[in-house]
Amino acid sequence: MPLGDEERDDGRDSALVEIVDRVPDGQQHHRPPGHAGGRRGIGGCRHAAIVGPAEGLPIPLLCQFVSDSRHLPEAPTDIRDLTATASVHAHWHDENQVVYASSGVLAVHTARSRWITPAHRALWIPAGTVHSHRAYGVTRLHLFGFSQETSPLQLSEPTAIAVTPLLRELLIAYTALGRDRGTPAGRRMRAVLFDQLATAPERPVQVPAARDPRLAALCRLLEQDPSDSRSLEALGREVGVSGRTLTRLFRHDTGMTFPQWRTQLRLYHALRLLAEDRPVTSVAQLCGFATASAFIDVFRRCLGHTPGSFLHSGPS
Repeated sequence: MPLGDEERDDGRDSALVEIVDRVPDGQQHHRPPGHAGGRRGIGGCRHAAIVGPAEGLPIPLLCQFVSDSRHLPEAPTDIRDLTATASVHAHWHDENQVVYASSGVLAVHTARSRWITPAHRALWIPAGTVHSHRAYGVTRLHLFGFSQETSPLQLSEPTAIAVTPLLRELLIAYTALGRDRGTPAGRRMRAVLFDQLATAPERPVQVPAARDPRLAALCRLLEQDPSDSRSLEALGREVGVSGRTLTRLFRHDTGMTFPQWRTQLRLYHALRLLAEDRPVTSVAQLCGFATASAFIDVFRRCLGHTPGSFLHSGPS
């Protein structure tokens, strides 16, 4: 199904756009393009173009104003098929949206973080959040949009949620209904879907962005080579910052310790590689795990499934 108003770019070398939608007091900011003002929950925004090809997914150092993000007032409820490496450019809605990939892996870039959503995760995107998508592997995307007044979740930030077997089937079935969503049966299905979303646990695979230029320089090193196992002190010497300062910056900018952030980064890259059908042993090595067994153990503890089953079977 075509993407319609949401631009798609199938070029492997195309750059994604990462958006900063809320900035600290005192910094220059503006409303998302097309915003008339006054809607609750929509903050000022700055737009940051990612430097380099999207394959590398570097974290940007500086943000600059651009006009690339598109205002699409209604969040669609739909099914869309994305080719491997296809991207949906930066846009925002006046409605809330749940994004779910029933096959393949979808990376979602939002204001503060990058998220990855394989078949056991969905992403909640609040109204007014500028976001872009990137597919890894052939991806079937299920979009579920609804007004803020009817929202089953009261979350002001994008949030990854676990997808149970029932929630998975509801998302797949409801987004396929088309015009039948307005029938009594369709409305009943929507009510059950809301009930399931309201109780879905949060299970993030999230890589928060660094804002401080010193920390961003270090993060770029690990983005380029997730297998780099140097200590924070050793990495700090390369970027000219002490380990103590970097420890403080990690907590301030990302809300995580350095080991926690690096684990999330490695899992993020691992899911991308698994979507390309890379062997588990190869993925473990490329992402910096000492052994395949260590990778499987971390993967299972963080995500609840083994790498081998995560992408190729539904939730159980």
